[in-house]
Amino acid sequence: MPIVKPDYQAPAWTVGAQMQTIVAAKLCRKPHVVYRRERWDTPDGDFIDVDWATPETPDAQAPILVHFHGLEGSSSSHYALALMHETVNRGWRGCVAHFRSCSGENNRLLKSYHAGAIDDMQWVFETVRSRYPNAPLYGVGVSLGGNQISLFCGKRAEVAKSLLTAAVSVAAPVDLVAGSNLLKYGFNRVYSKMFLDSLIPKVIEKYNRFPEAKKLIDIEALKSCKNFYDFDSIYTAPVHGFSSAMQYWTEASAKPWLKYVKVPFLLLNARNDPFLPAWALPTLADVSDQVWLDQPAEGGHVGFPTGHPPGEITYLPERIFRFFIERR
Repeated sequence: MPIVKPDYQAPAWTVGAQMQTIVAAKLCRKPHVVYRRERWDTPDGDFIDVDWATPETPDAQAPILVHFHGLEGSSSSHYALALMHETVNRGWRGCVAHFRSCSGENNRLLKSYHAGAIDDMQWVFETVRSRYPNAPLYGVGVSLGGNQISLFCGKRAEVAKSLLTAAVSVAAPVDLVAGSNLLKYGFNRVYSKMFLDSLIPKVIEKYNRFPEAKKLIDIEALKSCKNFYDFDSIYTAPVHGFSSAMQYWTEASAKPWLKYVKVPFLLLNARNDPFLPAWALPTLADVSDQVWLDQPAEGGHVGFPTGHPPGEITYLPERIFRFFIERR
């Protein structure tokens, strides 16, 4: 049940959580990755787009890394590009499984995705496993995807153990109540606006497409909402079967389930992450002996830039693969 001694050191020119977050996302050099997209029809009549990144001549038994991105992210997110680039360079197969509505096209159903939607995650892992039954399978979730993979590995511990060799969660808001509340204040409102500016048009399109949406969604309230409590109260909760935003946040939070994890699992959270207060981070008392806690003082939210300006985003994939190689 180890606490890892953090080895991330923020460059002197990236001062504070917001700068470390924004520099990594907007300024650092991003690697070029060639993707091959597949559309998988889900059992409930929807679809998930999966972008594959593979070496030119992959070994038949090459390990596979399945990546789940953050809220409104995609295979083009900076962290996904960095991770898939490193995956291919190491001779592994990699893929980014897009959440419903995040691949550039709105999904077919009124429902979409949320932090606790682990049925889709399990289905993706099982589908990859059926295609490559003899290859070691690894999972990486970032931010919202990090909460999902944490919840999956805890709540469905035996299933996760049967599918995965190891897993990593990065910058996961494993206490959604604490994290969502933090996004209501100060500079964090900029992030909330960015996410809502992407989410709200998708819901409006669904509202106009599905007659049943008229009974569930207050569209005028949705158009004017400014924070995630409002958005999750108006759309996420009623459409996905929760009675309220608070019930959704409580039931979807991964933190209470970390004590049940049975697969080797790295939980990497910067203590200055603007999306989750340091006091809400898991401690040894919250996790099983299969969970490694890596909580560096700095890094921001999925940031961890290194080097000289404009910076590099190589730390995260290197850290992730170091953990995976140690667990092989």
